[in-house]
Amino acid sequence: MDMLSRLIDLARPQASLDLRCLLSGGFDIDHAPMETGIAPFHLVLGGACLIETTGGGEVALRPGDFVLFPRGAAHRVRNVARTSATAPLTLGHDGMLPVRRNDGNDGNNGDTGNAPAAQPDVDLLCGRFVYSPGSSALLLNALPDPFHVSLGGAQALGPLQTVIALMRAEAEHRQPGALAIVTALSHALFAMALRVHGEQNTSTSGVLTLLADARLGASVQSMLSAPERAWTIAELGDLAAMSRATYARHFNERAGMTVMDFLTQIRMTIACDLLLRTQRSAAEIGEMVGYQSEAAFGKAFQQSVGETPGRYRRRPQEGDAAQSE
Repeated sequence: MDMLSRLIDLARPQASLDLRCLLSGGFDIDHAPMETGIAPFHLVLGGACLIETTGGGEVALRPGDFVLFPRGAAHRVRNVARTSATAPLTLGHDGMLPVRRNDGNDGNNGDTGNAPAAQPDVDLLCGRFVYSPGSSALLLNALPDPFHVSLGGAQALGPLQTVIALMRAEAEHRQPGALAIVTALSHALFAMALRVHGEQNTSTSGVLTLLADARLGASVQSMLSAPERAWTIAELGDLAAMSRATYARHFNERAGMTVMDFLTQIRMTIACDLLLRTQRSAAEIGEMVGYQSEAAFGKAFQQSVGETPGRYRRRPQEGDAAQSE
């Protein structure tokens, strides 16, 4: 399994689509902050709009643009001109998803025999990824907030454009299975957006930039594949065909962290995944990720994750129990 696929597998993001927004004229839609483990996203199927963040930031979105809030930050969706709302928002259903609009059309099925509604100024698909905070830390914590990928018409983004075009077609035609297809394509869109971001932002540091570096790829893959090994910087440098000093400097520049800090994050990410997916003991899991004693593993886990392995493992069970009450 390649490095990015492995990180996505560890994060286990579960995509769900919330609604489709068909908006015209002036609109200003507030999105409250999400709880930990929920990352809302927006995909522009057509038209343009603005995203305003609580910190005063602004992201202009065009057709095909994808924006994700990996830490669930509050934000607003506004029309490009920033004019006041011209009509109240209504919520209907198009046979696939709830539809929010402000053109006076209730959106129910869209096949009532009435005259077709005017083409909206923006067609926005809104959803969320739900993920496990611990096992997703290495990937999700490395993303900027908001995480924005713009197509920009580049030929290199052809496959991404194809995915978005298919999502739009399925959303418009609403044939049987459309919701399942669009949801599955959301996973593909996320993976492709991560890859494109890493390739386009080579001047910045972070995990995605690191994964896009061909020189460091073999060493990163080795750490992911064998986290239990007592890796040295010299050994990893040999895999990258670099001297120890050159490798350490280059790695730090690309990853934004030291080699050993990155290795620790890999170990903790995999440990979190094993705690949730398996019934292995903490001692076994600690050994699988490179710790010779349960005490050493527990101390490292507490420092990295903020709680003991046992408490981390029980947390989802406590949440499930609360939901079933």
